[in-house]
Amino acid sequence: MKPAPATGVHLAAGARVPSASPAAAAGEAHVSAPTSYDAVLLAGFGGPEGQADVLPFLRNVTAGRGIPDERLEEVAVHYRHFGGVSPINGHNRQLREALEAALAAAGLDLPVYWGNRNWDPYLTDAVRAAHDAGHTRLLMIPTSAYASYSSCRQYREDLADVLEATGLAEAMEVDKVRQFFDHPGFVTPFVEGVRAGLADLRARGAERIEVLFATHSIPIDDARRSGPALLPDGHASDWGDGGAYAAQHLAVAGVVMDSLDEPGAGWQLTYQSRSGPPDQPWLEPDINDAIEALTDRDAVLIVPLGFLSDHMEVMWDLDEEATETATARGLACARVPTPGVHPDFVRGLVDLVAERAGARPVAERAALTDLGPWFDVCRPGCCENVRRGFRPAIAGVAP
Repeated sequence: MKPAPATGVHLAAGARVPSASPAAAAGEAHVSAPTSYDAVLLAGFGGPEGQADVLPFLRNVTAGRGIPDERLEEVAVHYRHFGGVSPINGHNRQLREALEAALAAAGLDLPVYWGNRNWDPYLTDAVRAAHDAGHTRLLMIPTSAYASYSSCRQYREDLADVLEATGLAEAMEVDKVRQFFDHPGFVTPFVEGVRAGLADLRARGAERIEVLFATHSIPIDDARRSGPALLPDGHASDWGDGGAYAAQHLAVAGVVMDSLDEPGAGWQLTYQSRSGPPDQPWLEPDINDAIEALTDRDAVLIVPLGFLSDHMEVMWDLDEEATETATARGLACARVPTPGVHPDFVRGLVDLVAERAGARPVAERAALTDLGPWFDVCRPGCCENVRRGFRPAIAGVAP
């Protein structure tokens, strides 16, 4: 089950990073000493696998926010449209299997444990299973590539919750790979997908195509705090209202478009899946509003840039709602696949494990934007949740 929020963290003597390996404990932005890991922990969001799971799952996701079941049912209908089954658990089973095989092929003898933040199998079960098997030093791969509270820090907080709830905070060391938004393994599947999607739309007669990169919207107050307030060189970061979250997406979208010979295609970053109160500003434009605003296009290509696999937000918000909006406007529409278990993506995750285990020098790390390679250890003040403040978290310097 989902554990209660942690009240504290374990700090080894002289350490600045809770429950960290010796190489990461001092809190340097990039580790410089190799680390022998026992296993990889694949950390997922989780999703229901039947109609009876839907409301309990949504209660887990919104725990502590006091949202009544009547409002949760408004979201539940999206899951019920697909039989109450989210595709995310199935995708993560495939990813775990592919990752374990690729690690073995690369000579990295590391089992992969998979656990979710919000549904069975829970992270609690995965960490206990790893410990019971004698594994005490884990490298976590969150199934999210970008900087923000919900896509990075919340994973770190949930691991702190797990370590306290299991009583394993002193017995286990858990590090986290860097955010991999601009690793070639993550970006290449989108490049291939956009190229194929544009060719498909042109074969269907489209001449004026808008490429709509889509990611989950977040509150602007949270977006401003995504990424660190101070960079490792001591200078203040200046990401703008979208924070590092928007900056990373824009940088990756730019790389994708620059890699293609498509001078006639326009592009923009759009957002989806807003869920907050009407008076709370969230990142915009919503993808449906962006489609409605198009005046000189005959087709749209939707790119789920913020997603590793087909979440419910991809299947409903993009494949259903955004596609319906485009169709109503008379626009041809196609959607690019998510990375899923694309071989380049899986090999990219293996490269991140090898990079961290071997303490690869920063100059030799794979990154396609000027923002990367991102930090091994999250910086102080990184990705605060405005409503909750800073809660105990692993894999970063407090707070």
